[in-house]
Amino acid sequence: MADPKSFHLSAPVHEYVVAHGSPPDEVQQGLIQATAELGGISLMQIAPEKGAFMTLFARAIGAKRAIEIGTFTGYSALCLARGLPDDGQLICCDVSDEWTQIGLPFWKKAGVDHKITLEIAPAIETLTSLPQRADIDLAFIDADKPSYIAYFEALMPRVRTGGVILVDNVLWMGRVADPDVDDEQTVAIRAFNDHVVKDDRVDCVMLPIADGLTLLRKR
Repeated sequence: MADPKSFHLSAPVHEYVVAHGSPPDEVQQGLIQATAELGGISLMQIAPEKGAFMTLFARAIGAKRAIEIGTFTGYSALCLARGLPDDGQLICCDVSDEWTQIGLPFWKKAGVDHKITLEIAPAIETLTSLPQRADIDLAFIDADKPSYIAYFEALMPRVRTGGVILVDNVLWMGRVADPDVDDEQTVAIRAFNDHVVKDDRVDCVMLPIADGLTLLRKR
């Protein structure tokens, strides 16, 4: 098992956590390995325990229509799509054709490719082109941090009442709580965290899963 994407879990504890949830199956392991071959950039892939959570969560809320902002090599999309019914739909937004192409054969092998529509374009353009019809059940934000607030605001009129927006990297390896850290990414995540916790349109909870995951339920 790779080193945990968490600043508060040791490698043995992380391995135990993954082993005592729904661990990655053969297809997921294949995609993890294919992503690892990219080198250091592979750290952008979500942690396996977060993927398992997202599959379970999508099933638990009965999500049928979902969207993700930031697909990378497709692991999060694979996990989300598995949580949708056979006639569910997942729109994946990313700017990299090169990285997303890595995931395509794994989506097909997992039998979820028919649920996924991949949009290669700036995510904010894809989002704002969607009708302002509140029919999205579940959204996942995991892209460029300075745009998190813009993505959230574009999603809000398109997410149904009771729908949920999941947001990744909200702890940023603990840097958000370190007042001596003021780089652009950390400042952007702090600004997003402060923005949504004060927003009375959503119920907000931050979970210390991997690098942090915020759940925003639209009221």
